[in-house]
Parts: sequence; structure tokens; C-alpha cells
Amino acid sequence: MSGLLNWLSQVAAITKFGLLSIPQRRGSVAATICGTAGVVAVFIGVLSIATGFRRVMASSGAPDAAIVLRSGADSEMVSGFGRDETRLIADAPGLARNARGPLVSAELFVIINLPKRSTGTDANVPLRGVEGAAAEVREQLKIVSGRMFEPGKNEVIVGVGAAREFAGLDAGAVVKVGRESWPVVGIFTASGGLAESEMWTDAKVLQAAYQRGDSFQSVYARLASPGAFQQFKDALTSNPRLSVKVERVSDYYAGQSTMLASLITGLGVLIAALMAVGAVFGALNTMYSAVAARTREIATLRALGFGSGAVVLALMLESLALALGGGAIGAGAAYAVFNNFTAATMNWQSFSQVTFAFAVTPTLLVQGVIWATLIGLIGGLLPAIRAARLPIASALREL
Repeated sequence: MSGLLNWLSQVAAITKFGLLSIPQRRGSVAATICGTAGVVAVFIGVLSIATGFRRVMASSGAPDAAIVLRSGADSEMVSGFGRDETRLIADAPGLARNARGPLVSAELFVIINLPKRSTGTDANVPLRGVEGAAAEVREQLKIVSGRMFEPGKNEVIVGVGAAREFAGLDAGAVVKVGRESWPVVGIFTASGGLAESEMWTDAKVLQAAYQRGDSFQSVYARLASPGAFQQFKDALTSNPRLSVKVERVSDYYAGQSTMLASLITGLGVLIAALMAVGAVFGALNTMYSAVAARTREIATLRALGFGSGAVVLALMLESLALALGGGAIGAGAAYAVFNNFTAATMNWQSFSQVTFAFAVTPTLLVQGVIWATLIGLIGGLLPAIRAARLPIASALREL
């Protein structure tokens, strides 16, 4: 036990000497800290995009919400139903009901072009035609400004994300849709879900404006309970008059987020890895400089009985401390700059813009610290080994 305590005291003493000598190596130490901070900040910043996008998609569906598409369709854009089919879906067992009937909304989904507030360039904005039960199907929907559109009228309500990102979508504004001018009568929230990126209007009015007859593209339904999903699905998929696929809304949107989130994550890791190589070389340079400046000191300590293992560990701890300092700075900067930063990107399944907020989560912060730790350990290993292997006699003769 005393031997271990003696060894640990040696490690502590060498580490203390190294940290106290940092002011004499300000330039190389600053380069290491800044390089590591940059890696961590970029890594967390890029991955916060994917995390924020996933969060929007994941919050878009309650456990008791289902979506029905035509069999083989992977998005609403390529799905289609007639009125008779939507009635059959509304008659299926397992649905929640109120005094007016089943909580089902047959919906139409089109894309319009509107300019972004930030750049003025046109982008695709989803315009969704819904039926009367849509707000109860998506129970998280809440009008925060103005009112709900009136059925049969050329009126739209706009999600807060779309209103924030695109010009001309403020309450009271007028939007040109097709040949008609449609007033924005309300702004709504949807608990941060995808609906906040959309504009809504009455499905019959949208059908007439786009000459879609009595057709729809999807059916959203609220189930009697989350456990009623299988009953609802089995009733529809076994009906010979229907050719449909049925999913929970949460699963449907999670699947839509996979491609973009994976692409962003892959790019983020690649960029961070390339930057990490530079940061490792910076750490190597710093620690080699530290060893060179303290050659005689290290040799003296070893001559006094300090073990080579203690020297290695002490230099590794010094390198790790510098890297973790840089990691903490980078993580703090990423949180301050990126967390809740709002933006819009393309949902490649629907070819429309999705507004979302970057999300710097505790998991991302921990991952950033892990990157900093790896940089510190790799950057300190070779210099530490070199210091431990220095011949004591020749090192003592160095000026």
C-alpha cells in the first residue's frame, strides 16, 4: 500500500511541475486548447442539427395516432385515395370517437413556393388540406394567434415554424395559392412537431383549387388507445376493398428522418475526425515541447528515484488536462451558439422544408468530451514514452 501511495505521490509531483510550467509554453498550449475546442465545437454543432431534426420528427406523433397510406407508398406525395376508400378507413374498428363520429381526417398534401425571410429565395412549403377532425386527431395542436380557418373558405392557418422562416405568413397576411388569394387567419403550435412547418386549410377548398376532384393522399386517425393500433391495422390490411399500409405516426416520421439524420451525422463525424487529426498533432507538438524543455528536470527526478511509469502517467495526465480544458471550452461554445438555433432544411421524402431548432443535448456534450479525451491521450502518449526512455546520464548533461 505504501508503495502505491509513493508512486501516486510521484505522479502528482511531476504533474504539478508540468502544469506550473504552462506559462512558459503559452503558445503551444494555446494551440492545443484551441485546436481541441474547435474539434469539439464543430462535432457538437453539426450533430446538433441531426438531433434537432430527429426531435421534430419524433414529436410529430402521439402513441395513439396512426397514418394510412396506399400500399407501397413511402410518403404522402406518392399515395392516393378516393372518397369511398377514406370512408372504409373511417369505419374501421379501434378508432376514437366523439359526438360527431370517428376521429379521422382524410388529407391532401401539396407544395407551394414562398420566399425565405433570411435570403428571399423561394423554398417548398407544405400546404395541407384537412378535414374537421384534424385538430382532435392531432390533439397537441393549439391556435396561439388568430383563429381556426372556417370550412369552405379560402383561409389558411400557419405553423409557428413556417411563420418564422418564410415571408408573408404572419397572421393577417394574404398568401397567393393558385389563382386565389388566401388570408392567414391563425398561427398554431404542435408541441414542436412537424406540423409547425406546414400551412393548413380545408381539404375541400384545396381540392377545388388544385383540381383534385374528391381525392386524398393520406388518412390520419386517432385510436381509442395505443393498444388498439393492431386491431385497426389488421382490419384495414385484411379488407379486400383496400390496398393500404398502416403505421403509427411516430414510426412514420421517424422513418422519414433516417436518411437526412444519417447523412448529417456521417458528415459531422468525418469533419470532426479530420479536424481531430490536426488537434492530435497540436497536442503532440505541445507535449514534445514540454518534454524538450524539461529534459534535465525529468532526468533529475528519475535519478532521485522517480519511476518511468510515473513519468509516463504524469505527462499523459498533463496532456489530458489540456485537451479536456479545450473540450470544455468547445462544448460551452457549441451550447451557447447552436442550442435552439432555428433553421429549415429539406425533407427529401416530401421535398418540402422542415423548420426545426438545433438541439445540443447532454449526450452530445458527453460525446464531445470523449473526443477531447481521445485527443489528449493520443497526443500525450508518444511524448510521454520518449520522456520515460531518456538516458538519465545524457539528459543531465543537456543545457
